[in-house]
Amino acid sequence: MNQINKIYINGEFVTPRGTETFDLINPVTNQKTGEVVLGNEEDTRMAIAAAKKAFTTFSKTTKEERIHFLRKLHDAVSKREDELVAVMVNEYGGTLQFSRMSVQNAVSAFTATINTLESYDFERTVGHSKVRFESLGVVGIITPWNASNSFICNKLATAIAAGCTAVIKPSEMSAAQTQLLTECFHEAGLPEGVFNIVNGLGNVVGNEITQHPDIAKISFTGSTLTGKAIAKGAVDTMKRVTLELGGKSPNIILEDADFEKAIPMAVFGAYMNNGQACIAPTRLLVPQNRLEEVNELAKKAAGQVKVGNPAEEDTLVGPMVSVKQFERVQSYIRLGQEEGAVLLAGGEGKPEGLESGNFVKATIFTNVRNDMRIAQEEIFGPVLSIIPYADEEEAIAIANDTTYGLAAYISSDNHEHAERVAAQIDAGRICINGFAHDPYAPFGGFKQSGIGREFGVFGLEAYLEPKTILA
Repeated sequence: MNQINKIYINGEFVTPRGTETFDLINPVTNQKTGEVVLGNEEDTRMAIAAAKKAFTTFSKTTKEERIHFLRKLHDAVSKREDELVAVMVNEYGGTLQFSRMSVQNAVSAFTATINTLESYDFERTVGHSKVRFESLGVVGIITPWNASNSFICNKLATAIAAGCTAVIKPSEMSAAQTQLLTECFHEAGLPEGVFNIVNGLGNVVGNEITQHPDIAKISFTGSTLTGKAIAKGAVDTMKRVTLELGGKSPNIILEDADFEKAIPMAVFGAYMNNGQACIAPTRLLVPQNRLEEVNELAKKAAGQVKVGNPAEEDTLVGPMVSVKQFERVQSYIRLGQEEGAVLLAGGEGKPEGLESGNFVKATIFTNVRNDMRIAQEEIFGPVLSIIPYADEEEAIAIANDTTYGLAAYISSDNHEHAERVAAQIDAGRICINGFAHDPYAPFGGFKQSGIGREFGVFGLEAYLEPKTILA
């Protein structure tokens, strides 16, 4: 039984003042694998005090010193890459394919940030004035359970590049992953207090970070509901916020796309990270006159999706993270049928032979109307909605008819055509003919998918405050 009974404050592992525990449950078996002792408000205040003290000197470090620290973090994390993958598969139920990619993103966050930092000018002339970009202060970093270490590494790397110190509240459901990552960070030997990590609940540790006057900025990834609560709480002390929230991303298959290639890719893409991905393309928009063909291709693709043990190489969909999440997804599958959508593949219940875990069948609804709840609400599971459109104008209207605007996807054999459509879509990131990531390009959402941007210069400047000196 894995007992995680330490948090990390001021350069060392310490016993939390909090005494509440949280059970760690394997999503494949629903057996308890360990427990984590949760920090409380007092632990959080101690972490903030350590970060505040460290900020006075760390904010004065040179670009070269920050690059040196980022290199040390990169080396320490990359050394334990295989272990980081294994613990993500075991604790979270991420597939091997996805967990490898996620850990790669965590490792490369440091190198990408170094590259951004090397060419960044913290002082420049604007008009007749000098503008200095100065470290904001202590940053509260709050991360979710669906790619925990990748989020932590990216946000911390950016904070360090900006000369900020950090208090990190990871998801309590990712405690084993966090423990291993914290060991890596500790080995990197950064100055005391530069980063502090407190396991704890959102309504305890998260609230303290949100309301504490010594936190200058919050970087949060998670649900829109929680993001709104953080934004409300942060305004009392005028904290800067970067919020990367939910999504209901459209995937538009244009008439001139290669359907034999685009439809299976769309199905597999909707199931990325077991469907527990904010950027997953869960609304598949297809020409009405080709709906029958799309349905056949989509059903065939769903039949090729292996739902099962995430530790097996060919598994595409592992379990939902928890029983609660499994039940949430089941309720949406029931709702889709009640709303009159046609169940094309999957459905309620667990796949045969996988009754002990939180497994959901690879599910597709077709003939979905965009005003149905399954098309409007983020399900966070392997459920795809196929929505027919009459013409391109309607496809764009349907794509934009959502409270979200995080990502979008377009398939076309004509790149210029796809770009013309992309220009009309309200989303922070749009991928053409596939799934791509650029660690230097801004990532974040329109509308209720968030505020601010991460990655590259755009992400770095969210941790800096411009100061104008006029002479």
